[in-house]
Amino acid sequence: MSMRITLIAGSNRSDSQSGRVAQYLAQRLQQLNVETDIIDLAAEPLPLWPEESASSPWPRFAESLRAAQAVVVITPEWHGMACPALKNLFLYAGRRELAHKPALLVGVSSGQGGAYPIAEMRSSSYKNCRLCYLPDHLIVRHVESVMGETVTGEDDQRIRARAEWSLQLLLDYANAMRDLHEKHRSPPADFMNGM
Repeated sequence: MSMRITLIAGSNRSDSQSGRVAQYLAQRLQQLNVETDIIDLAAEPLPLWPEESASSPWPRFAESLRAAQAVVVITPEWHGMACPALKNLFLYAGRRELAHKPALLVGVSSGQGGAYPIAEMRSSSYKNCRLCYLPDHLIVRHVESVMGETVTGEDDQRIRARAEWSLQLLLDYANAMRDLHEKHRSPPADFMNGM
């Protein structure tokens, strides 16, 4: 059975480093014979929830998330916080799209940061949609100097190796959890929104 992973580039800035990292990770997954789809929130912004719009990309995004066996969530660090476009997406996404699917969190920072948005996403984005973040994550620091077309040095080699390991971990979780989404995406009405 083939594997499909949706990557979410969470920045709402055009030509973002998050988008570039999403492209890099998608290429690596494709080399492992994984089908990929990228939701780029800069290229196709979602209206602020709960706005309904005929031109909203949400129906297409929802279909991509439903078809995926796993998700990669890429969050830039903006002043120590996750990007608002990404937080907005998690207001749209529910159990139907994401319940009991594994997700790799990827932080992106132009400096030494990147940890705060990871913590923010872990604490607030999974509750209603029931997305299952891996216990491990990836932080791409000094992002402008790594994951380009050629390896630039020791730091670049290290983050590429860590990315490979993280993606393989995600694939292992996706295989192990494949049936859980269908079985548990609709809990009893009393337990719909957690505790």
